[in-house]
Amino acid sequence: MAQTSMVINSDYGDWGWSSDAGERARLLQSPIVDGAPKGEEEERGATNGGTTSTLGAVFIVVNACLGAGLLNFPAAFSTAGGVAAGVALQIGMLVFIISGLVILAYCSQASNERTYQEVVWAVCGKLTGVLCEVAIAVYTFGTCIAFLIIIGDQQDKIIAVFVKESEEAGSSHWYTDRKFTISLTAFLFILPLSIPREIGFQKYASSLSVLGTWYVTAIIVIKYIWPDKEMFPGDIPTRPTSWMAVFNAMPTICFGFQCHVSSVPVFNSMQRPKVQTWGGVVTAAMVIALCVYMGTGICGFLTFGVSVNPDVLLSYPSNDIPVAIARVFIIISVLTSYPILHFCGRAVLEGLWLRYKGETVEEDVARERRRRVLQTVTWFLLTLLLALFIPDIGKVISIIGGLAACFIFVFPGLCLIQAKLSEIEEVKPSSWWALVSYGVLLVTLGAFIFGQTTTNAIFMNLAA
Repeated sequence: MAQTSMVINSDYGDWGWSSDAGERARLLQSPIVDGAPKGEEEERGATNGGTTSTLGAVFIVVNACLGAGLLNFPAAFSTAGGVAAGVALQIGMLVFIISGLVILAYCSQASNERTYQEVVWAVCGKLTGVLCEVAIAVYTFGTCIAFLIIIGDQQDKIIAVFVKESEEAGSSHWYTDRKFTISLTAFLFILPLSIPREIGFQKYASSLSVLGTWYVTAIIVIKYIWPDKEMFPGDIPTRPTSWMAVFNAMPTICFGFQCHVSSVPVFNSMQRPKVQTWGGVVTAAMVIALCVYMGTGICGFLTFGVSVNPDVLLSYPSNDIPVAIARVFIIISVLTSYPILHFCGRAVLEGLWLRYKGETVEEDVARERRRRVLQTVTWFLLTLLLALFIPDIGKVISIIGGLAACFIFVFPGLCLIQAKLSEIEEVKPSSWWALVSYGVLLVTLGAFIFGQTTTNAIFMNLAA
């Protein structure tokens, strides 16, 4: 596809902020993507790309999409009102999810920017760019809280086996207390991994995370086909109680399929970064992710019915060895994912700070390390404290799922609208109106999901 000259809001200097301030911090790049620097790519020309093959791009997108969010999918099926409603909702949303990924690639190519927030900055301007970066920071912060809650959930079940206490009675030993075990694990593993300036070493843990995700899905499917004698499913609804019940499952689906923030660097790392090729890549990747999420959601829901826990692994007995191995895989996956998410949030905050101060990275090297350590420790302690006092992962996912909807629908929709407005003289009126209307639809859908989750969170807090 021919590149389009994008002149609207494409210069950071138009807004009086330093054009290169926070350059490193804004490069919110997937740690498993090896692409050439932006300047080198411009020298090679538009026809040459990075080093990632098409098949490799599919794997990276699948890796970015799959994660601990799959633990909540059986509960999402229960919320939606059964298998039929859950499957229909996922397939329907998948069309918009894939189109959002394609739109981001198109806008990245047109604006010659290499990361999600850079694309939004270049295409939509300062205000939307700042909102995007703040949303990324809040989303990564909330996801880090969810990760710590997941660690506590899985550790509780594993510890229950070793201390040989009933799950209902709880632990009488201080060293098996949930708050102590989460804190100990976080200080020993997560904090040291989060302080370094670069996280390239984390790419070696990605394969283990993917293996763990597939193992969890396999165990849930096997346990449904050959259930244990002590497991009895609750009621299994076959239809939703209301349309709002179906919509309440959307945040979980958005959280599970959200890979859009890391998709732009993946697109630019491809050997032949073309929008048509990228469309095939993300379609294949999303179909694979759909199969994994549907397998987990359907089998987990049918195993436990409406009694399924928001974290499906908590519904299984503590002494189930294969499930215990799945819990260990999830813990390892989360331990390696937290530093990556924290790095993304820290990079965005660093970029906002440097642009506000009007300084470049080179001018601020002396204070970078001190500020990085302070940011990391503050981020770590806040997420840890909130995780210790918010035991329900479902509440956290419902909130950050609303933000995920912004990355999937709202910002891509705004980019499409703005891009088409800048090309009004170059396209046919019918095509222009169709694309702008679709952009409006994306923004409306994302705003609806975000508004709904925010309203539900407020009512839940008031009820509590």
